[in-house]
Amino acid sequence: MTSVAPYSPDETALLLVDPYNDFLSEGGKLWPRAKEVAEGVGLLDHMRTMLATARSQGFRVFIVPHHQTSPSDYNTWDHLSPTQQRIVTQQTFAKGSWGAEWHPDLHPREDELVIRQHWASSGFANTDLDFMLKQHHIRKILLIGMRANTCVDTTARFGQELGYHVTLIRDAIASFSWEEMTATFELNAPLYAHAILTTDEFVDVVAETP
Repeated sequence: MTSVAPYSPDETALLLVDPYNDFLSEGGKLWPRAKEVAEGVGLLDHMRTMLATARSQGFRVFIVPHHQTSPSDYNTWDHLSPTQQRIVTQQTFAKGSWGAEWHPDLHPREDELVIRQHWASSGFANTDLDFMLKQHHIRKILLIGMRANTCVDTTARFGQELGYHVTLIRDAIASFSWEEMTATFELNAPLYAHAILTTDEFVDVVAETP
């Protein structure tokens, strides 16, 4: 990508998408499906680096969480997606469970915002994310987390539609297969993202920013 503009702290935010134990921790319900790709890209180390870099640079940090599931949540719904049907069966991110807690290295600080939970894939749809970004004068969003071809991709696309400058940090994002990663970073994201960077590339960019 060519649009690697300076990232100033007064207009840049880091979005951590679904940093739950169920996705990111050994013993999480979805970790066995994510483990190969997550370990292959060095997901957790790169997420830690991105979070530390954002904090040191003075960027706003937003947690963008999936809905925490209760057994009766979808009983009266007309149109569950296939993913929501699996959530019903597995009780992924079950409310009050360890799996629905933040990964221990990715806890938000007191001044970092936790956005209203999204029910499907977009961190913007039916949440306060757009409102909160605008209230904090954010124009550029950096996305990391899970899962590349669902919540990350959909949130990033929606953000671009709303006028944000969108950067994906490709080795701080993972999915359930290498094919999903290829679909996201080689086919889909180049059509909407303003920048696709590795963690090291992003750290170099901000180090060079006056």
